[in-house]
Amino acid sequence: MHRFNLKKGDDVQMIASPYEIFDIGDGGVVNTPILKWELGEMTINVRRTQQAKTIKVLRIFVPAETKPIFPDYYDITSTTLIAQLVPFLQQPDYTTKRYKITKIGVAPTARFTLEVTPISA
Repeated sequence: MHRFNLKKGDDVQMIASPYEIFDIGDGGVVNTPILKWELGEMTINVRRTQQAKTIKVLRIFVPAETKPIFPDYYDITSTTLIAQLVPFLQQPDYTTKRYKITKIGVAPTARFTLEVTPISA
């Protein structure tokens, strides 16, 4: 079972590269099913300090209709968005839903809204 509350020392896998950071503009929307997902960590370089930092990441795999350019996934690093998504993704029927993610604001204070609806037959 995937857990969101990752702590230092937890047995968590590093997400494999290439990375595809989920980065949409203020007011941007992505509305997609999620085919599969991984929760893990990645190492980034912090610009202002030039030091490496390990962060949590949620990789969501999406259909080509949602993201026609390789790779077929997004790497979500926003802890607030991860916290919203993971409870839905832990449900056995998560692939039967659409996830509408809307970004409000700009980093570092940006937030996301999440709407989850059944996929129409």
